[in-house]
Amino acid sequence: MPADARRDVVAAVLGFARTLRHAGVAASPDRVAAMLDAVAHLDVLDPAAVYWAGRLTLCGSPDDLDRYDAAFPAWFGGEVPRAHPSAPATRPRMVRSAPLETGVGTPDGEEPDDLATRASGAEALRHRDVGELTPAERARLRRLFALLAPATPMRPSRRRRPAPHGSVHVGRTVRGALRNGGEVTRLVRHRARPRPRRVVLLVDVSGSMTPYADALLRFAHAAVRARPSSTEVFTIGTRLTRVTRELRLRDPDRALAASGRAIPDWSGGTRIGEVLKAFLDRWGQRGTARGAVVVVCSDGWERGGAELLGEQMARLRRLAHAVVWVNPHKGRPGYEPLAAGMVAALPSVDVFVSGHSLAAFEELVRVIERAPAPAAPPPRAPARRPRLQEDRDAR
Repeated sequence: MPADARRDVVAAVLGFARTLRHAGVAASPDRVAAMLDAVAHLDVLDPAAVYWAGRLTLCGSPDDLDRYDAAFPAWFGGEVPRAHPSAPATRPRMVRSAPLETGVGTPDGEEPDDLATRASGAEALRHRDVGELTPAERARLRRLFALLAPATPMRPSRRRRPAPHGSVHVGRTVRGALRNGGEVTRLVRHRARPRPRRVVLLVDVSGSMTPYADALLRFAHAAVRARPSSTEVFTIGTRLTRVTRELRLRDPDRALAASGRAIPDWSGGTRIGEVLKAFLDRWGQRGTARGAVVVVCSDGWERGGAELLGEQMARLRRLAHAVVWVNPHKGRPGYEPLAAGMVAALPSVDVFVSGHSLAAFEELVRVIERAPAPAAPPPRAPARRPRLQEDRDAR
């Protein structure tokens, strides 16, 4: 194999290993080396050979097989590795087709022939409403959810680190000059080191949100898996339940099963205002919501008082860095936020997005990462001094 083609194969395998690690598969460096040794003795243009070489070397447990089956076509299906700038256009390319999953994407359970069919089916599934999927489509969508890698918004901190550009670190510059006989030969600079901003998800698990609760909790599991130390998840319904600990389990199905056992008001009523007040009294003002990106996932159907919801949303807005509201019904054509809860909450919401499909959740990832900053309050007019003080100054 030419050297350029060998470099392409290595780059493709390393990129595939990174994709697997994002999906939760512990593709360690020694397993990646084993796959490289395997494909060196195989035909890299044979999809079956590449598939089984990776499956036998990169997967370490039965829990990794479903993630591997979802990640393999997502990486190799229709995509080619990045070409070297000096490589000719006729260089052999990586796999264009491979066997598909059994019984998924076809009405009669047959396996499609190539990954182009599967890629088009996955693209269509990304935009389908989660509440209208068949059981087979839901099972396939769960594997796609495992590939989500939510990013965490960053915030500046008071701590600084050495940098080639930035403000001058006076102390280190002076100490360096003293070591050189008192002559300043180099200005040592530093700048603020960014830190992850906390993300808080409030997921509505009431009866009206039942078709979307599973997808919302899977998104919350992906967020907790990406940043376990800076992500908090609560469920809201008739009461407040913290499920962060349950969602820290690595396997999504086990994490959701543990969360379901911990939630006592699943598919119950909705009292968003009262539950939000309980969250702010117990968690929000103690620091959980202060300066955080708070994501409220609910359809806005409020059985309690809408006035209380409006007051608590305004209170939350004063504490949080940004408030994002996710309503699955917003993705439907002709939707208008006419529910009393939505009317009361929207004045305190920075970003209003839909959460009805996988594509909508991918957009939500970008919204959380950008985390819009609150608008600055208008400047106050200077206070007028009393007339008595003015007369005294004149004298």
